[in-house]
Amino acid sequence: MTVITGMPDVPRAARRPQIGNPVLRWLRANLFSSIPNGILTLVLLAVLAKGVIGFAQWGIANAVLLTPANDSAACKAVRGLGACWAIIPEKYRFILFGTYPFDEQWRPALSVVLFIALFYLSTRRALWRRELGFIWIGALALISVLMWGGVFGLSFVSQDRWGGLPVTLILATFGLAFGFPLGILVALGRRSKLPAIRSLSVLYVELIRGVPLVSLLFMASVMFPLFMPAGFNIDKLLRAQIAIILFAGAYLAEVIRGGLQAVPRGQYEAADALGLSYWRKHRLVVLPQAIRHVIPPLVNTFIAFFKDTSLVLIIGIFDLLTTAKTAIIDPAWQQFSVEVYIFVAAIYFAFCFAMSRYSRSLEATSRR
Repeated sequence: MTVITGMPDVPRAARRPQIGNPVLRWLRANLFSSIPNGILTLVLLAVLAKGVIGFAQWGIANAVLLTPANDSAACKAVRGLGACWAIIPEKYRFILFGTYPFDEQWRPALSVVLFIALFYLSTRRALWRRELGFIWIGALALISVLMWGGVFGLSFVSQDRWGGLPVTLILATFGLAFGFPLGILVALGRRSKLPAIRSLSVLYVELIRGVPLVSLLFMASVMFPLFMPAGFNIDKLLRAQIAIILFAGAYLAEVIRGGLQAVPRGQYEAADALGLSYWRKHRLVVLPQAIRHVIPPLVNTFIAFFKDTSLVLIIGIFDLLTTAKTAIIDPAWQQFSVEVYIFVAAIYFAFCFAMSRYSRSLEATSRR
């Protein structure tokens, strides 16, 4: 006797042919699926529309885009009604480059372009070869020449004159570039079978994570020179850089340690069965899988440290946010700080959003 089985039990609504506009179907399913959801959607849309219309009137319709040189009279006339974007072309060079000599500001501008080019090249998987490391070394050497000068006919500019976006990029790039391998070593140290190495790694992580970055910056600025030989002085930018590297290394170590714990035990045993040494096992088998597991928290940590570079203000380093604050000390433009902060926030957002989008694409690629 032959038994004929019927169709699987599928909900009747799912078997209906999908008719109508797909946009309307999406709106009904996601925004107006019930009466309470529909009411909440309409309320949020009304609030959003009011905010967008208000910002458009303030930031576009009633805004002042340009004024004569250092003349804020037109902006003061519309204060409270429109934005004064004229402060941006008036102060943008100081915001972006600080007190760097005016006629030489093409040098930090070119350095920023080089940094962005390096970031872009590093996102291309086809370039993930040894040559990329040489490109980074050459580009960073060129950036150093541009910022310091003193060679090739360039005038020397001390680090005290550096400021703005180049300083933010230098602190963030070097902090993460050196903090990441430090974090890997500390994470491996915390899982070491040698008690001395494990204890030192735990002590380092707990000590650094137990204090805020502000205190580390103070220590690097005030206490660190006391341990140096007489007559030996380290620039405060380098001292701040060391503090940021140590701080980043401790936090990244915990993220990477979580990835190491997520790697199946069988992967370690398989690498041992192949006769791989400790370092080859981790470099070829364990770490690639561990880092793949923790891409989202790693990028989240990168973004947080990029923004934390603004804390160097407390030791007198002029990063991007500090130069923005200093730019509005001018009495003629003191009343228009909101526009300056929006401009700086847009710069921070552009870099952070780019990192976030790249992490999503990298995570999707690693799962294929």
